[in-house]
Amino acid sequence: MADDKLYKAEYHGSGTFVISKPKRKKIKARQSELKNPRRGSRK
Repeated sequence: MADDKLYKAEYHGSGTFVISKPKRKKIKARQSELKNPRRGSRK
């Protein structure tokens, strides 16, 4: 697995962190969209 796909936090001084995490898989994103309908949409 590539380095940029793992969770990591870099400290950049004075309380600043750069946090990188893996992107969510397309299948998971789709599932959560289907199970949680958008707020404000018609019933």
